[in-house]
Amino acid sequence: MTIDEIRDNFALLDDWDDRYRYVIELGRMLDAMPDAEHSAENKVQGCASQVWLSKRIERDGRGEALLKYLGDSDAHIVRGLIAILLTLFSGHTPREILGTDALAVFDEFGFREHLTPQRSNGLRAMVERIRADAREALAEAS
Repeated sequence: MTIDEIRDNFALLDDWDDRYRYVIELGRMLDAMPDAEHSAENKVQGCASQVWLSKRIERDGRGEALLKYLGDSDAHIVRGLIAILLTLFSGHTPREILGTDALAVFDEFGFREHLTPQRSNGLRAMVERIRADAREALAEAS
């Protein structure tokens, strides 16, 4: 699924209850994260729910780093938010990640008005974690 497909599907849903159900469904479609990946190293700090993001680096045909992620949470809506984030970021280069304003995408969907302050803080923490990984990957490539 692409971010444009998510955007189109979201636009079809007028009611926020339906949008939340869709977000939860996106979370159900996340690839399973192995138990071993639910580690302190992968835990995202600053989230009210438990959130884990594990990263691996692969190389494309030109040898450029691609950051690939698995994510999980103990909260259904947060798993859906992770699914949207991974659609935006997983499998992309560090430069692409740093050039993407994920919070603007979430604002476009209307989440700013519909997430609790704790979930908004957690979303920012997840985005910052992925951006930090991208900055680190760029520094290692230099």
